[in-house]
Amino acid sequence: MAFEEITKPSVSNMKETPNLIDYQSTKENFDWFKDGFSGLDWLPDGGLNNAYEAVDRHVINGKGQQKALIWIGKNGDEETYTYSQFKEESDKFGQVMKNLGMQRADRVFIFMDRIPELYFAAMGILKAGGVIAPLFSAFGPDPVRDRMEDAGASFLVTTPELKSKIDTMLPDIKTLQKVIVIDKPGTANINTDDKTLLYKDLMNKVDASNFVLEPTTQYDFSIMHYTSGSTGKPKGVLHRHQAVVQQWLTGKWALDLKEGDIYFCTADPGWVTGTSYGMMAPWTNCVTQIIYEGGFGAASWYEIIQKYGVTVWYTAPTAIRLLMRAGEAVVQRYDLSSLRFIGSVGEPLNPEAVVWGNKNYKMPIHDNWWQTETGAIMCANYATTNIRPGSMGKPFPGITMGILDDQYNELGSGESGILAVRPGWPSQMFAYWQQDEMYNSRFKKGWYITGDQASIDEDGYFWFQGRADDVINTAGHLVGPFEVESALIEHEAVAEAGVIGKPDPIAMEVVKAFVTLNPDYEATDQLRRELIGFARDKLSAGVAPREIDFIDVMPKTRSGKIMRRLLKARELGLPEGDTSTLEDDG
Repeated sequence: MAFEEITKPSVSNMKETPNLIDYQSTKENFDWFKDGFSGLDWLPDGGLNNAYEAVDRHVINGKGQQKALIWIGKNGDEETYTYSQFKEESDKFGQVMKNLGMQRADRVFIFMDRIPELYFAAMGILKAGGVIAPLFSAFGPDPVRDRMEDAGASFLVTTPELKSKIDTMLPDIKTLQKVIVIDKPGTANINTDDKTLLYKDLMNKVDASNFVLEPTTQYDFSIMHYTSGSTGKPKGVLHRHQAVVQQWLTGKWALDLKEGDIYFCTADPGWVTGTSYGMMAPWTNCVTQIIYEGGFGAASWYEIIQKYGVTVWYTAPTAIRLLMRAGEAVVQRYDLSSLRFIGSVGEPLNPEAVVWGNKNYKMPIHDNWWQTETGAIMCANYATTNIRPGSMGKPFPGITMGILDDQYNELGSGESGILAVRPGWPSQMFAYWQQDEMYNSRFKKGWYITGDQASIDEDGYFWFQGRADDVINTAGHLVGPFEVESALIEHEAVAEAGVIGKPDPIAMEVVKAFVTLNPDYEATDQLRRELIGFARDKLSAGVAPREIDFIDVMPKTRSGKIMRRLLKARELGLPEGDTSTLEDDG
Protein backbone atom coordinates (compact mmCIF):
# COMPACT_ATOMS: atom_id res chain seq x y z
CA MET A 1 0.00 0.00 0.00
CA ALA A 2 1.35 3.43 -0.97
CA PHE A 3 1.05 6.29 1.47
CA GLU A 4 0.75 9.92 0.52
CA GLU A 5 3.63 12.25 1.23
CA ILE A 6 3.07 14.36 4.35
CA THR A 7 3.64 17.97 3.42
CA LYS A 8 5.07 20.26 6.08
CA PRO A 9 3.61 23.76 6.56
CA SER A 10 5.70 26.79 5.74
CA VAL A 11 8.14 27.89 8.43
CA SER A 12 6.01 30.95 9.20
CA ASN A 13 3.07 28.69 10.06
CA MET A 14 5.00 26.41 12.42
CA LYS A 15 4.66 26.53 16.21
CA GLU A 16 8.32 27.58 16.47
CA THR A 17 10.93 28.30 13.85
CA PRO A 18 13.01 25.10 13.40
CA ASN A 19 16.77 25.14 13.84
CA LEU A 20 17.28 23.70 10.33
CA ILE A 21 15.21 25.88 8.04
CA ASP A 22 16.53 25.02 4.57
CA TYR A 23 17.83 21.44 4.34
CA GLN A 24 19.04 21.58 0.76
CA SER A 25 20.94 24.84 1.11
CA THR A 26 22.50 23.73 4.40
CA LYS A 27 23.57 20.42 2.85
CA GLU A 28 25.18 22.11 -0.15
CA ASN A 29 27.12 24.62 1.94
CA PHE A 30 27.90 22.46 4.96
CA ASP A 31 31.34 22.39 6.57
CA TRP A 32 32.07 20.22 9.62
CA PHE A 33 34.47 22.77 11.13
CA LYS A 34 32.28 25.83 10.58
CA ASP A 35 28.94 24.22 11.42
CA GLY A 36 30.03 21.55 13.89
CA PHE A 37 33.39 21.80 15.65
CA SER A 38 33.22 25.57 16.13
CA GLY A 39 29.83 25.32 17.87
CA LEU A 40 31.29 23.80 21.03
CA ASP A 41 33.35 25.54 23.72
CA TRP A 42 36.36 23.16 23.90
CA LEU A 43 38.75 23.07 26.85
CA PRO A 44 41.05 26.01 27.60
CA ASP A 45 44.04 24.09 26.24
CA GLY A 46 42.23 23.12 23.05
CA GLY A 47 41.20 19.67 24.25
CA LEU A 48 37.71 18.23 24.06
CA ASN A 49 35.65 16.40 26.69
CA ASN A 50 32.09 15.44 25.96
CA ALA A 51 30.98 15.64 29.61
CA TYR A 52 32.41 19.17 29.85
CA GLU A 53 30.40 20.14 26.75
CA ALA A 54 27.24 18.52 28.14
CA VAL A 55 27.39 19.96 31.66
CA ASP A 56 30.24 22.22 32.72
CA ARG A 57 30.16 24.78 29.94
CA HIS A 58 26.56 25.69 30.68
CA VAL A 59 27.49 26.52 34.26
CA ILE A 60 30.50 28.55 33.12
CA ASN A 61 28.25 30.40 30.65
CA GLY A 62 25.82 31.48 33.38
CA LYS A 63 23.15 28.83 32.90
CA GLY A 64 23.82 26.83 36.04
CA GLN A 65 20.35 27.41 37.52
CA GLN A 66 18.57 25.90 34.53
CA LYS A 67 17.13 22.46 35.16
CA ALA A 68 19.25 19.70 33.65
CA LEU A 69 17.20 16.67 34.59
CA ILE A 70 13.93 15.74 36.20
CA TRP A 71 13.96 12.17 37.45
CA ILE A 72 10.70 10.26 37.89
CA GLY A 73 11.00 7.02 39.83
CA LYS A 74 9.02 3.84 39.34
CA ASN A 75 6.92 4.73 42.38
CA GLY A 76 6.34 8.34 41.39
CA ASP A 77 9.25 9.81 43.35
CA GLU A 78 10.73 12.90 41.78
CA GLU A 79 14.17 14.53 41.93
CA THR A 80 15.25 17.65 40.08
CA TYR A 81 18.83 18.78 39.41
CA THR A 82 20.11 22.02 37.91
CA TYR A 83 23.18 22.13 35.70
CA SER A 84 25.15 23.49 38.68
CA GLN A 85 24.07 20.54 40.84
CA PHE A 86 24.78 18.15 37.97
CA LYS A 87 28.29 19.58 37.65
CA GLU A 88 28.92 19.29 41.38
CA GLU A 89 27.75 15.66 41.60
CA SER A 90 29.68 14.58 38.51
CA ASP A 91 32.81 16.44 39.65
CA LYS A 92 32.62 14.62 42.97
CA PHE A 93 32.33 11.25 41.27
CA GLY A 94 35.21 12.13 38.97
CA GLN A 95 37.31 12.79 42.07
CA VAL A 96 36.13 9.50 43.58
CA MET A 97 37.40 7.65 40.52
CA LYS A 98 40.72 9.44 40.57
CA ASN A 99 41.12 8.62 44.27
CA LEU A 100 40.44 4.95 43.50
CA GLY A 101 43.28 4.95 41.01
CA MET A 102 41.35 4.98 37.74
CA GLN A 103 43.74 5.65 34.89
CA ARG A 104 43.08 7.37 31.60
CA ALA A 105 41.22 5.07 29.18
CA ASP A 106 40.29 2.53 31.89
CA ARG A 107 37.00 0.82 31.02
CA VAL A 108 34.36 1.46 33.67
CA PHE A 109 31.15 -0.53 33.35
CA ILE A 110 27.84 0.94 34.48
CA PHE A 111 25.14 -1.60 35.28
CA MET A 112 22.07 0.02 36.75
CA ASP A 113 18.56 1.24 36.11
CA ARG A 114 17.85 4.82 35.05
CA ILE A 115 18.50 6.67 38.30
CA PRO A 116 20.25 10.04 38.69
CA GLU A 117 23.43 8.41 39.98
CA LEU A 118 23.87 6.65 36.64
CA TYR A 119 24.24 10.00 34.91
CA PHE A 120 26.40 11.56 37.64
CA ALA A 121 28.72 8.57 37.46
CA ALA A 122 28.89 8.54 33.66
CA MET A 123 29.78 12.21 33.41
CA GLY A 124 32.24 11.99 36.28
CA ILE A 125 34.07 9.06 34.70
CA LEU A 126 34.33 10.92 31.38
CA LYS A 127 35.63 14.05 33.10
CA ALA A 128 38.27 11.97 34.87
CA GLY A 129 39.45 10.47 31.57
CA GLY A 130 37.84 7.04 31.82
CA VAL A 131 35.82 5.16 29.22
CA ILE A 132 32.21 4.39 30.13
CA ALA A 133 30.71 1.06 29.12
CA PRO A 134 26.98 1.07 29.96
CA LEU A 135 25.12 -2.23 30.22
CA PHE A 136 21.41 -2.91 29.75
CA SER A 137 19.96 -3.36 33.23
CA ALA A 138 17.89 -6.40 32.17
CA PHE A 139 21.01 -8.40 31.24
CA GLY A 140 21.64 -11.65 33.04
CA PRO A 141 25.05 -12.76 34.36
CA ASP A 142 26.45 -14.22 31.14
CA PRO A 143 26.17 -11.11 28.92
CA VAL A 144 27.64 -9.00 31.72
CA ARG A 145 30.57 -11.37 32.25
CA ASP A 146 31.27 -11.73 28.52
CA ARG A 147 31.49 -7.99 28.01
CA MET A 148 33.48 -7.20 31.14
CA GLU A 149 35.97 -9.97 30.49
CA ASP A 150 36.39 -8.95 26.88
CA ALA A 151 36.99 -5.30 27.73
CA GLY A 152 39.26 -5.95 30.69
CA ALA A 153 36.95 -3.96 32.96
CA SER A 154 38.72 -2.04 35.73
CA PHE A 155 35.66 -0.83 37.66
CA LEU A 156 31.95 -1.53 37.95
CA VAL A 157 29.24 0.85 39.17
CA THR A 158 25.96 -0.87 40.02
CA THR A 159 23.05 -1.15 42.45
CA PRO A 160 22.47 -3.73 45.22
CA GLU A 161 19.68 -5.47 43.28
CA LEU A 162 21.69 -5.83 40.09
CA LYS A 163 24.88 -6.75 41.91
CA SER A 164 23.06 -9.68 43.50
CA LYS A 165 22.32 -11.01 39.98
CA ILE A 166 25.97 -11.10 39.02
CA ASP A 167 27.76 -11.72 42.35
CA THR A 168 28.79 -15.26 41.46
CA MET A 169 30.55 -14.25 38.27
CA LEU A 170 32.40 -11.16 39.52
CA PRO A 171 35.45 -13.21 40.66
CA ASP A 172 35.83 -14.29 37.02
CA ILE A 173 36.72 -10.70 36.02
CA LYS A 174 40.40 -10.79 36.90
CA THR A 175 41.01 -7.17 35.87
CA LEU A 176 38.23 -5.82 38.11
CA GLN A 177 39.66 -3.56 40.82
CA LYS A 178 36.60 -2.13 42.58
CA VAL A 179 32.82 -2.42 42.59
CA ILE A 180 30.93 0.74 43.59
CA VAL A 181 27.40 0.11 44.83
CA ILE A 182 24.76 2.84 44.88
CA ASP A 183 23.32 2.91 48.39
CA LYS A 184 20.12 4.93 48.44
CA PRO A 185 17.56 5.13 51.26
CA GLY A 186 15.47 1.99 51.31
CA THR A 187 18.03 -0.23 49.60
CA ALA A 188 18.95 -3.56 51.09
CA ASN A 189 21.96 -4.02 53.30
CA ILE A 190 25.14 -4.30 51.29
CA ASN A 191 28.06 -6.42 52.31
CA THR A 192 31.24 -4.44 51.76
CA ASP A 193 34.84 -5.62 51.56
CA ASP A 194 38.12 -4.30 50.20
CA LYS A 195 36.71 -4.58 46.68
CA THR A 196 33.08 -3.52 47.26
CA LEU A 197 32.58 0.14 48.19
CA LEU A 198 29.53 2.31 48.89
CA TYR A 199 28.75 5.26 46.65
CA LYS A 200 27.51 7.51 49.45
CA ASP A 201 30.58 6.94 51.61
CA LEU A 202 32.90 7.69 48.71
CA MET A 203 31.00 10.83 47.69
CA ASN A 204 30.93 12.17 51.27
CA LYS A 205 34.73 12.02 51.44
CA VAL A 206 35.42 14.27 48.45
CA ASP A 207 34.98 17.96 47.66
CA ALA A 208 33.89 18.96 44.17
CA SER A 209 36.04 22.09 44.36
CA ASN A 210 39.17 19.94 44.43
CA PHE A 211 38.39 18.15 41.18
CA VAL A 212 40.54 18.93 38.15
CA LEU A 213 39.12 17.81 34.83
CA GLU A 214 41.41 15.49 32.87
CA PRO A 215 42.70 17.30 29.76
CA THR A 216 41.31 14.87 27.22
CA THR A 217 41.62 15.45 23.49
CA GLN A 218 39.08 14.81 20.76
CA TYR A 219 40.99 11.63 19.92
CA ASP A 220 40.75 10.01 23.37
CA PHE A 221 38.29 7.14 23.74
CA SER A 222 35.15 7.98 25.68
CA ILE A 223 32.39 5.38 25.30
CA MET A 224 32.30 1.67 24.55
CA HIS A 225 29.05 0.03 23.52
CA TYR A 226 28.73 -3.64 22.67
CA THR A 227 26.92 -4.75 19.58
CA SER A 228 26.25 -8.37 18.68
CA GLY A 229 27.20 -9.94 15.39
CA SER A 230 25.86 -13.08 13.83
CA THR A 231 28.86 -15.36 14.10
CA GLY A 232 30.84 -14.35 17.13
CA LYS A 233 30.87 -12.81 20.56
CA PRO A 234 29.64 -9.25 21.07
CA LYS A 235 31.96 -6.57 19.67
CA GLY A 236 33.04 -3.58 21.70
CA VAL A 237 32.50 -0.44 19.63
CA LEU A 238 34.79 2.40 20.73
CA HIS A 239 34.00 6.06 20.21
CA ARG A 240 36.12 9.14 20.85
CA HIS A 241 35.31 12.43 22.52
CA GLN A 242 34.91 14.09 19.12
CA ALA A 243 31.64 12.16 18.70
CA VAL A 244 30.03 14.89 20.80
CA VAL A 245 30.34 17.30 17.84
CA GLN A 246 27.89 15.29 15.76
CA GLN A 247 25.69 14.36 18.72
CA TRP A 248 25.25 18.05 19.56
CA LEU A 249 24.56 19.07 15.97
CA THR A 250 22.18 16.21 15.17
CA GLY A 251 20.32 16.97 18.38
CA LYS A 252 19.97 20.54 17.14
CA TRP A 253 19.05 19.83 13.50
CA ALA A 254 17.64 16.29 13.36
CA LEU A 255 15.67 16.45 16.65
CA ASP A 256 15.23 20.24 16.62
CA LEU A 257 16.39 20.61 20.24
CA LYS A 258 16.50 24.16 21.61
CA GLU A 259 17.81 25.56 24.88
CA GLY A 260 15.12 25.21 27.54
CA ASP A 261 13.24 22.39 25.79
CA ILE A 262 11.65 19.68 27.92
CA TYR A 263 12.97 16.52 26.31
CA PHE A 264 11.81 12.94 26.86
CA CYS A 265 13.94 10.08 25.52
CA THR A 266 12.68 6.60 26.38
CA ALA A 267 15.90 4.73 25.51
CA ASP A 268 17.94 2.87 28.13
CA PRO A 269 21.61 3.98 28.40
CA GLY A 270 22.61 0.33 28.02
CA TRP A 271 22.04 0.89 24.29
CA VAL A 272 23.70 3.57 22.21
CA THR A 273 20.56 5.70 21.81
CA GLY A 274 20.44 6.07 25.58
CA THR A 275 23.91 7.66 25.64
CA SER A 276 24.07 9.57 22.35
CA TYR A 277 20.52 10.93 22.68
CA GLY A 278 19.79 10.24 26.34
CA MET A 279 22.91 12.09 27.50
CA MET A 280 25.11 13.90 25.00
CA ALA A 281 22.76 15.42 22.44
CA PRO A 282 20.18 16.82 24.88
CA TRP A 283 22.55 18.18 27.48
CA THR A 284 24.97 19.73 24.99
CA ASN A 285 21.89 21.58 23.70
CA CYS A 286 21.11 22.78 27.26
CA VAL A 287 17.68 21.20 27.60
CA THR A 288 15.80 19.83 30.60
CA GLN A 289 15.66 16.08 30.22
CA ILE A 290 12.98 13.84 31.69
CA ILE A 291 14.48 10.61 33.06
CA TYR A 292 11.78 8.02 33.67
CA GLU A 293 12.81 4.94 35.61
CA GLY A 294 9.70 2.96 34.70
CA GLY A 295 9.06 0.96 31.57
CA PHE A 296 6.52 1.33 28.82
CA GLY A 297 3.00 2.44 29.61
CA ALA A 298 0.79 4.46 27.28
CA ALA A 299 -1.02 6.28 30.09
CA SER A 300 2.15 6.91 32.14
CA TRP A 301 4.04 8.28 29.12
CA TYR A 302 1.19 10.56 28.08
CA GLU A 303 0.87 11.72 31.69
CA ILE A 304 4.57 12.68 31.69
CA ILE A 305 4.20 14.62 28.44
CA GLN A 306 1.15 16.46 29.77
CA LYS A 307 2.43 17.15 33.32
CA TYR A 308 5.90 18.37 32.38
CA GLY A 309 5.06 20.02 29.06
CA VAL A 310 7.38 17.83 26.98
CA THR A 311 8.34 19.57 23.74
CA VAL A 312 10.53 16.94 22.03
CA TRP A 313 9.93 13.20 22.37
CA TYR A 314 12.31 10.52 21.07
CA THR A 315 11.22 6.89 21.21
CA ALA A 316 11.28 3.58 19.33
CA PRO A 317 9.02 1.95 16.71
CA THR A 318 8.16 -0.92 19.04
CA ALA A 319 6.84 1.56 21.60
CA ILE A 320 4.92 3.43 18.93
CA ARG A 321 3.22 0.23 17.77
CA LEU A 322 2.26 -0.49 21.38
CA LEU A 323 0.85 3.04 21.66
CA MET A 324 -1.18 2.38 18.52
CA ARG A 325 -2.48 -0.83 20.09
CA ALA A 326 -3.49 1.10 23.23
CA GLY A 327 -5.75 3.10 20.93
CA GLU A 328 -6.88 6.60 20.10
CA ALA A 329 -9.15 6.90 23.13
CA VAL A 330 -6.11 6.87 25.48
CA VAL A 331 -4.46 9.65 23.49
CA GLN A 332 -7.56 11.81 23.70
CA ARG A 333 -7.55 11.75 27.51
CA TYR A 334 -4.37 13.81 27.61
CA ASP A 335 -3.27 17.25 26.53
CA LEU A 336 -0.21 16.67 24.33
CA SER A 337 -0.24 20.14 22.81
CA SER A 338 3.20 20.98 24.26
CA LEU A 339 4.82 18.59 21.76
CA ARG A 340 6.68 20.21 18.87
CA PHE A 341 8.67 17.27 17.48
CA ILE A 342 8.51 13.46 17.73
CA GLY A 343 11.39 11.26 16.60
CA SER A 344 11.85 7.51 16.28
CA VAL A 345 14.87 5.23 15.97
CA GLY A 346 16.01 1.66 16.56
CA GLU A 347 14.38 -0.13 13.65
CA PRO A 348 12.39 0.85 10.59
CA LEU A 349 9.20 2.72 11.43
CA ASN A 350 6.35 1.29 9.44
CA PRO A 351 4.46 3.88 7.38
CA GLU A 352 1.16 3.16 9.15
CA ALA A 353 2.72 4.46 12.38
CA VAL A 354 3.82 7.71 10.73
CA VAL A 355 0.29 8.31 9.44
CA TRP A 356 -1.25 7.30 12.77
CA GLY A 357 1.01 9.74 14.60
CA ASN A 358 0.11 12.53 12.22
CA LYS A 359 -3.58 11.94 12.91
CA ASN A 360 -3.46 11.43 16.68
CA TYR A 361 -0.54 13.63 17.76
CA LYS A 362 -1.27 16.32 15.18
CA MET A 363 2.22 15.87 13.79
CA PRO A 364 4.09 13.07 12.01
CA ILE A 365 6.66 10.87 13.71
CA HIS A 366 10.10 11.53 12.23
CA ASP A 367 12.03 8.33 11.60
CA ASN A 368 15.81 8.39 11.41
CA TRP A 369 18.61 5.88 10.85
CA TRP A 370 21.97 5.28 12.43
CA GLN A 371 23.93 2.48 14.15
CA THR A 372 26.02 1.80 17.22
CA GLU A 373 29.03 2.07 14.92
CA THR A 374 28.01 5.46 13.53
CA GLY A 375 27.53 6.96 17.01
CA ALA A 376 24.97 9.53 15.90
CA ILE A 377 22.11 10.14 13.46
CA MET A 378 23.17 9.69 9.82
CA CYS A 379 19.88 9.95 7.94
CA ALA A 380 16.70 11.65 9.09
CA ASN A 381 13.35 13.23 8.45
CA TYR A 382 13.66 16.87 9.52
CA ALA A 383 11.25 19.42 10.97
CA THR A 384 10.93 21.27 7.64
CA THR A 385 11.23 18.42 5.11
CA ASN A 386 8.22 16.56 3.75
CA ILE A 387 7.87 12.98 4.96
CA ARG A 388 7.39 9.95 2.79
CA PRO A 389 5.99 7.37 5.24
CA GLY A 390 8.26 4.35 5.43
CA SER A 391 11.38 6.27 4.42
CA MET A 392 14.24 6.95 6.82
CA GLY A 393 14.65 10.37 5.19
CA LYS A 394 17.69 12.08 3.73
CA PRO A 395 21.36 12.07 4.81
CA PHE A 396 22.36 14.51 7.52
CA PRO A 397 24.36 17.48 6.16
CA GLY A 398 28.02 16.47 5.92
CA ILE A 399 27.12 12.77 5.46
CA THR A 400 27.47 11.05 2.08
CA MET A 401 25.48 7.85 1.69
CA GLY A 402 25.22 5.47 -1.24
CA ILE A 403 23.75 2.17 -2.42
CA LEU A 404 26.34 -0.36 -3.61
CA ASP A 405 26.31 -3.65 -5.47
CA ASP A 406 28.18 -6.77 -4.30
CA GLN A 407 31.40 -5.40 -5.81
CA TYR A 408 30.98 -2.12 -3.88
CA ASN A 409 30.16 -0.07 -6.97
CA GLU A 410 27.57 2.65 -6.54
CA LEU A 411 24.07 2.02 -7.86
CA GLY A 412 21.51 4.52 -9.06
CA SER A 413 18.05 5.40 -7.78
CA GLY A 414 15.45 2.66 -7.64
CA GLU A 415 18.02 -0.13 -7.22
CA SER A 416 18.44 -2.14 -4.05
CA GLY A 417 21.83 -2.86 -2.59
CA ILE A 418 24.24 -2.40 0.30
CA LEU A 419 23.80 0.80 2.32
CA ALA A 420 27.18 2.50 2.68
CA VAL A 421 28.61 5.78 4.04
CA ARG A 422 31.73 7.75 3.16
CA PRO A 423 34.02 7.63 6.25
CA GLY A 424 35.17 10.65 8.20
CA TRP A 425 32.12 11.81 10.17
CA PRO A 426 32.93 12.95 13.76
CA SER A 427 31.02 10.24 15.63
CA GLN A 428 32.42 7.37 13.55
CA MET A 429 33.64 4.41 15.57
CA PHE A 430 37.40 4.17 15.72
CA ALA A 431 37.75 0.55 16.68
CA TYR A 432 36.16 -2.76 17.50
CA TRP A 433 37.87 -3.58 20.77
CA GLN A 434 40.75 -5.96 19.98
CA GLN A 435 39.17 -6.92 16.65
CA ASP A 436 41.20 -5.01 14.07
CA GLU A 437 40.50 -7.45 11.27
CA MET A 438 36.76 -7.19 11.83
CA TYR A 439 37.01 -3.39 11.94
CA ASN A 440 39.01 -3.19 8.71
CA SER A 441 36.53 -5.50 6.96
CA ARG A 442 33.82 -2.83 7.33
CA PHE A 443 35.62 -0.46 4.93
CA LYS A 444 35.67 -1.18 1.19
CA LYS A 445 36.64 1.06 -1.72
CA GLY A 446 36.32 4.25 0.27
CA TRP A 447 33.01 3.29 1.92
CA TYR A 448 31.91 2.18 5.37
CA ILE A 449 29.76 -0.91 4.81
CA THR A 450 26.80 -0.75 7.17
CA GLY A 451 25.57 -4.32 6.78
CA ASP A 452 22.10 -3.02 5.89
CA GLN A 453 20.20 -3.22 2.61
CA ALA A 454 18.42 -0.17 1.25
CA SER A 455 17.46 1.81 -1.83
CA ILE A 456 17.27 5.48 -2.76
CA ASP A 457 14.51 7.14 -4.75
CA GLU A 458 14.85 9.81 -7.42
CA ASP A 459 14.44 12.61 -4.84
CA GLY A 460 17.15 11.40 -2.48
CA TYR A 461 14.98 9.67 0.14
CA PHE A 462 16.49 6.45 1.51
CA TRP A 463 14.40 3.32 2.14
CA PHE A 464 15.53 0.60 4.52
CA GLN A 465 14.92 -2.95 3.24
CA GLY A 466 16.64 -5.32 5.64
CA ARG A 467 19.95 -6.40 7.12
CA ALA A 468 22.64 -8.18 5.27
CA ASP A 469 23.59 -10.34 8.25
CA ASP A 470 21.77 -12.40 10.82
CA VAL A 471 21.53 -9.87 13.61
CA ILE A 472 18.06 -9.84 15.17
CA ASN A 473 16.39 -6.52 15.91
CA THR A 474 13.89 -7.17 18.68
CA ALA A 475 12.22 -4.08 20.10
CA GLY A 476 15.18 -1.98 19.02
CA HIS A 477 17.72 -4.26 20.76
CA LEU A 478 20.30 -5.93 18.53
CA VAL A 479 20.70 -9.59 19.42
CA GLY A 480 23.45 -11.79 18.01
CA PRO A 481 22.30 -15.36 17.30
CA PHE A 482 25.64 -16.73 18.41
CA GLU A 483 25.21 -15.37 21.92
CA VAL A 484 21.77 -16.97 22.31
CA GLU A 485 22.92 -20.25 20.76
CA SER A 486 25.89 -20.37 23.12
CA ALA A 487 23.61 -19.98 26.11
CA LEU A 488 21.20 -22.70 24.96
CA ILE A 489 23.86 -25.34 24.35
CA GLU A 490 25.00 -24.97 27.95
CA HIS A 491 21.83 -26.87 28.87
CA GLU A 492 22.49 -30.59 29.19
CA ALA A 493 19.61 -31.48 26.88
CA VAL A 494 20.76 -29.36 23.94
CA ALA A 495 23.08 -30.70 21.28
CA GLU A 496 22.87 -27.83 18.81
CA ALA A 497 20.96 -24.57 18.52
CA GLY A 498 20.21 -22.24 15.63
CA VAL A 499 18.61 -18.84 16.21
CA ILE A 500 16.73 -16.51 13.88
CA GLY A 501 14.58 -13.41 14.05
CA LYS A 502 10.91 -14.09 13.39
CA PRO A 503 8.80 -11.15 12.18
CA ASP A 504 6.51 -9.71 14.83
CA PRO A 505 3.97 -6.90 14.46
CA ILE A 506 4.98 -5.25 17.74
CA ALA A 507 8.64 -5.98 18.41
CA MET A 508 9.71 -6.03 14.72
CA GLU A 509 11.27 -9.43 15.36
CA VAL A 510 11.23 -11.96 18.17
CA VAL A 511 14.03 -14.40 18.89
CA LYS A 512 13.20 -17.94 17.80
CA ALA A 513 15.48 -20.94 18.41
CA PHE A 514 15.69 -24.32 16.70
CA VAL A 515 17.17 -27.02 18.90
CA THR A 516 18.44 -30.55 18.39
CA LEU A 517 18.50 -32.68 21.51
CA ASN A 518 21.06 -35.01 23.00
CA PRO A 519 20.15 -38.70 23.28
CA ASP A 520 17.80 -39.66 26.11
CA TYR A 521 15.94 -36.35 25.94
CA GLU A 522 12.42 -36.03 24.56
CA ALA A 523 10.97 -33.02 22.81
CA THR A 524 8.19 -32.02 25.20
CA ASP A 525 6.38 -28.80 26.02
CA GLN A 526 7.82 -29.03 29.52
CA LEU A 527 11.37 -29.12 28.14
CA ARG A 528 10.57 -26.22 25.81
CA ARG A 529 9.44 -24.10 28.78
CA GLU A 530 12.51 -25.19 30.75
CA LEU A 531 14.86 -24.11 27.96
CA ILE A 532 13.16 -20.72 27.59
CA GLY A 533 13.49 -20.17 31.34
CA PHE A 534 17.10 -21.34 31.29
CA ALA A 535 17.97 -18.86 28.53
CA ARG A 536 16.16 -16.03 30.34
CA ASP A 537 18.17 -16.66 33.50
CA LYS A 538 21.42 -16.54 31.56
CA LEU A 539 20.69 -13.72 29.12
CA SER A 540 17.54 -11.73 30.04
CA ALA A 541 13.93 -11.91 28.97
CA GLY A 542 14.52 -9.43 26.13
CA VAL A 543 17.36 -11.45 24.59
CA ALA A 544 16.24 -15.03 25.27
CA PRO A 545 14.14 -16.91 22.70
CA ARG A 546 10.39 -16.42 22.84
CA GLU A 547 9.82 -19.58 20.81
CA ILE A 548 11.67 -22.90 20.52
CA ASP A 549 11.13 -25.64 17.94
CA PHE A 550 12.75 -29.05 18.21
CA ILE A 551 14.27 -30.43 14.98
CA ASP A 552 16.07 -33.66 14.21
CA VAL A 553 18.88 -32.26 12.05
CA MET A 554 20.42 -28.78 12.11
CA PRO A 555 21.06 -27.50 8.55
CA LYS A 556 24.75 -26.69 8.20
CA THR A 557 27.30 -26.00 5.53
CA ARG A 558 29.98 -28.56 4.81
CA SER A 559 32.34 -26.44 6.87
CA GLY A 560 29.99 -26.79 9.84
CA LYS A 561 28.38 -23.34 9.87
CA ILE A 562 24.71 -23.32 10.82
CA MET A 563 22.60 -22.09 7.91
CA ARG A 564 20.35 -19.65 9.70
CA ARG A 565 19.19 -18.36 6.33
CA LEU A 566 17.74 -21.78 5.61
CA LEU A 567 16.10 -22.02 9.04
CA LYS A 568 14.45 -18.65 8.42
CA ALA A 569 13.31 -19.54 4.92
CA ARG A 570 11.71 -22.77 6.16
CA GLU A 571 10.06 -20.95 9.08
CA LEU A 572 8.54 -18.30 6.83
CA GLY A 573 7.75 -20.58 3.89
CA LEU A 574 10.16 -18.75 1.59
CA PRO A 575 12.31 -20.18 -1.23
CA GLU A 576 15.37 -21.91 0.18
CA GLY A 577 17.70 -20.56 -2.48
CA ASP A 578 21.08 -22.09 -3.20
CA THR A 579 21.67 -25.14 -1.00
CA SER A 580 24.78 -26.37 -2.78
CA THR A 581 26.89 -25.83 0.32
CA LEU A 582 24.44 -27.68 2.55
CA GLU A 583 25.88 -30.55 4.53
CA ASP A 584 24.42 -33.93 3.56
CA ASP A 585 21.82 -34.99 6.09
CA GLY A 586 23.16 -38.46 6.07
